[in-house]
Amino acid sequence: MARTWLSVTVELLGGRGEELWPYPGRVFAVGPRHTFWDLAGAINDAFARWDRSHLSLFTLADGRLITDEGTGAELADSSIGPITAPPLNIETTKVARTVELGEEFQFTFDLGDDWIHRCEVATIKIDPEEALGLVPGTPLPYWGWGSIPDQYGRRWSGDDGESPAPRAPSHPHPMRIHTWPDQQLVADLDMVAVYDALQDDDVDGFLAAITGCDIDGALQLLGSEMPSLLLTARDKVESAALSIANRLNLREWEGDEELSQDLVAHLRREPLAGRMVPVDLDGFSAELERDPTTSMGGYLDLETGFTFGSDLLDDMGDGDENAIDVEAEPDRWLHFDCVGSRSGWRDMAAFAEGQRDAGMRARLERAIEGRGAFRRFRDIVYNDDIQRQWNFFSREREMGRAREYLADRGIRVGTLEDSTAQDSE
Repeated sequence: MARTWLSVTVELLGGRGEELWPYPGRVFAVGPRHTFWDLAGAINDAFARWDRSHLSLFTLADGRLITDEGTGAELADSSIGPITAPPLNIETTKVARTVELGEEFQFTFDLGDDWIHRCEVATIKIDPEEALGLVPGTPLPYWGWGSIPDQYGRRWSGDDGESPAPRAPSHPHPMRIHTWPDQQLVADLDMVAVYDALQDDDVDGFLAAITGCDIDGALQLLGSEMPSLLLTARDKVESAALSIANRLNLREWEGDEELSQDLVAHLRREPLAGRMVPVDLDGFSAELERDPTTSMGGYLDLETGFTFGSDLLDDMGDGDENAIDVEAEPDRWLHFDCVGSRSGWRDMAAFAEGQRDAGMRARLERAIEGRGAFRRFRDIVYNDDIQRQWNFFSREREMGRAREYLADRGIRVGTLEDSTAQDSE
């Protein structure tokens, strides 16, 4: 498409007696057929005007006014400003036929509060398909910056200009921490049913177990199963895998970005972004988070994906059949130091924050304050019969940290088929 559209930068200078700085702005694509009425509507949309029962007025650099017929007649008879020609009709006057490239003009919304905008036409025309990816029916912004004020200066629904602002809630909104809709509307995920279905190779049963349930606390656990399921039942699980990848991007826990990238690669049938190893994440994460004061770390077998503690190292050369000989095949092994459970308190805090029951959430949050936090937390989890829920949650977090640890070292958790295919290339 030819470059026949105008690019108009609109900056909001201020209103209601206040000047804004820095000026918030939007850049609009304006077509040859668009009128100033179209442009006024687009500006008011972009600057969040919800009450449109006010007048719009454009002022050109030569002093001409563009407004509705009734207002134009009233202004022509008044002493406001230099009127050099009869006002133009805002509903029929075309923008492209009225202003020149590089020209500046003014837009005012609400002649009482005087929201004044500086408008400037770019010196070159644009192709809307290049700038926006489509040809819109009305002027449309394609760039912008700055914070947009409410047209009446209201900060909350009941703001009367005198009352103090409501106190901020003590907890994030459920939508922000993915605990919405309410528990009564969305069933909890039954991980036992999930693993029973996986054990029986029952893909339909697996999908039935996760459908309609709150899965956002088990995305690592579920996502880890998806590569194998995509190999055997792609048509059935493809949409579920994509949903999990998108949810991981929204959740943003440790390891979520890496797993999301891996799932997308599997969906696209592309290689993973690193060396693929069929890592047993449960075993690796358990060893990784052992107490560093009692453990010397361990080794990950990059061929089998199994993890071994340093106590199984055959450093004496005595030929113990259960020992591993790292020196014989150094490229086969990844050594790691234990990082301990220093993330444990953050896991407890996240678990408490995600509780839907306000009473339980408050009890857990009090329990993890000060010394003895781990003991008090364990007592509540055990006595209130949410031990299984906590076990799955902590395992989810540990798996994510382990996945991120390996990705930082160029290793991606793949299936045995992935690793075999990569080795054969």
